[in-house]
Parts: sequence; C-alpha cells; structure tokens
Amino acid sequence: MGVENLKKDDYKYQGMRKQLVEELREKGITDEPVLKAILEVPRHFFSDNAFDVHLHMDKAFRIACGQTISHPYTVAYQSTLLQVKKGEKVLEVGTGSGYQTCILLHLGAKVFSIERQKPLFQKAKNLLLDELGYSVKLFYGDGYKGLPSFAPFDKIIVTAGAPFIPEPLIHQLKEGGIMVIPVGEGEEQVMTILIKGSDNQYEKIELDKFKFVPLLRNKVK
Repeated sequence: MGVENLKKDDYKYQGMRKQLVEELREKGITDEPVLKAILEVPRHFFSDNAFDVHLHMDKAFRIACGQTISHPYTVAYQSTLLQVKKGEKVLEVGTGSGYQTCILLHLGAKVFSIERQKPLFQKAKNLLLDELGYSVKLFYGDGYKGLPSFAPFDKIIVTAGAPFIPEPLIHQLKEGGIMVIPVGEGEEQVMTILIKGSDNQYEKIELDKFKFVPLLRNKVK
C-alpha cells in the first residue's frame, strides 16, 4: 500500500482494532471479509488526533466541515449489505475522511468516490493517493448527480442521510446492482437497500434506523 508512515500503525493500534472487531462480532456483524477490512485499515490515519482513545471504539467522531466518520458498526453494517465482490465497480457518495473508501478498497472494489466539501475532498485525496498510495478515483462534485460519465456501477453506497433516493443514482446503477442508502428527513434515517431491476424499476428493502449527517446538494468551495 506504500505507507512510508507519516502516521504509525504499531502493535498498540492493531490490538485496539482486534478488540473493535470482537465488539462488532458481538453486535451481530458476521461478514468475515468486512471484519478483516476493519482489522486491516488503520482508523487513526483518518483523524487529526491519532491519540484519541475513541478512534478504536464503536463511536463516531468529528472531522472537518461539520462532518463525521461513522461508527465502525455503521461502516461494517453498510459494507455487509453492499455485498462487494472483488473487481466490482462501486460508487461511494460522500468520501468524507476516506475511511469507508478504504474499507471498500480492502474488499476488492474499484472505487469511484465523490465529495461535495472541497476541504474534505482535498484532504482525502492527499491521504489516500499521496500518503497511502491507494488506486482510487476521487471526485469533487454533487453526490445527488453521481458520476454519469463512469456509469453503470455494480454497487452504490451513500454515506449521508438522503431525504429521498436520488433519481440519477438509480439510473447509474447496473441492472441487478445494489444501492445502500440511509433515507429520511428527520434526526434518524432508515437504512435502505435498493436492488435494480429492468427499466429502472427496483425492489426496496427497509431495515434499521441510523443517524447520519444530511446529504446536501451542490459543491462547497
């Protein structure tokens, strides 16, 4: 992965991640590739405070621009629902810190990720491409519009609470593809799976409730 560490990943951090993985198992996460990805990705790389003890607990924490890195349980839950297979083309709406992006990469996905907040986009780009050397396509833009030039996608994951399922994202999903998106306008959103059929028809499955920052329109400079 080419990390000539600006940040270190020593036995202490690795031990914390092992404990985190066991906690996720106890909470019902059983997808072994997802748990392995959680174990492998150094979560503390995605925070300005690598010594924050909360980083390796099942808690969300703040990053720039009023955004958050989701609870590890939420990341694992969404990743499990997405059913990523090696080599699949995945659109991520909401790069944020890049942590979920890295989980997808460790699952073997070809990731195309879009972020509307310019400072977050630039920071994720510097970390993922320059510091960590990942092969990932990052874009600064409006997540509601997706990335039509690179469609169709096998899978789409949305990492912010959407008041509705954006129509352009449905069009950009391959027939038989899966979208995982939290939907709702209040404080809580319903985690929703969309399975694309023919002629842009789809099956919708609603699951548990979560709390996400809102999915907003337009780019922010």
